[in-house]
Amino acid sequence: MRRKLVAGNWKMNGNLAANSTLLNELVAALGTSAACDVAVCAPAPYLSQCQQQLAGSVVAWGAQDLSAHESGAYTGEVAGAMLADFGCKYVIVGHSERRAYHAESNALVAQKTLQALHSGLVPIVCVGETLAQREAGQTEQIVGEQLGAVLVLLEPAQLKRIVVAYEPVWAIGTGKTATPQMAQDVHASLRGLLAARDADAAATTAILYGGSMKPDNARELMAMPDIDGGLIGGAALKSADFLAIINAASAQ
Repeated sequence: MRRKLVAGNWKMNGNLAANSTLLNELVAALGTSAACDVAVCAPAPYLSQCQQQLAGSVVAWGAQDLSAHESGAYTGEVAGAMLADFGCKYVIVGHSERRAYHAESNALVAQKTLQALHSGLVPIVCVGETLAQREAGQTEQIVGEQLGAVLVLLEPAQLKRIVVAYEPVWAIGTGKTATPQMAQDVHASLRGLLAARDADAAATTAILYGGSMKPDNARELMAMPDIDGGLIGGAALKSADFLAIINAASAQ
């Protein structure tokens, strides 16, 4: 059975004081062991704070983006090696907000995935469709193209080192949520794409749901056979909500 992963995406939120309180509450509540994997993905300026407060705890930390380049004259970019310097385990790649607001292409997301792997990081590769695409019956085509651009560049050993996150764009920050069966159908399709490349990778790769997972729907969503956890947005900023989702994952 695949181990569940609950990863919080703080997006562009937080400050030193609020972060400190949140991280302290998570560490205190989770203790020295957890029945699922837990991570927080913080804005880059706060990765040092995460490293200081989470070192030795069961909570891993990660970044929200990285450069497709190893180093060089790329002002404002952050290299994977820099993230690794701060103890990051994970990095989110291709989030829908990066694709929409920064025009990140499938090809660029694939290159960022490779750079994350080369830097020793676990990329959380995000895919998802808009409401218009879903209503046009294009969901599997769109997410297939997004994930396919990544898979074609990876060797079998690298496939086993990624996490996939399905985030229906129409359900992010809107309060709308795909039904568990709707989400399961897409997750099963994504696992099928993995299986077409490598059966072992398909069996072990975590596929997270990232469309407004909350305490009141987390258990039902994660009961689906191909939903291996959540990429959590707003609920990750409140320790009670985030811990409730972690508890739901741990109960599976």
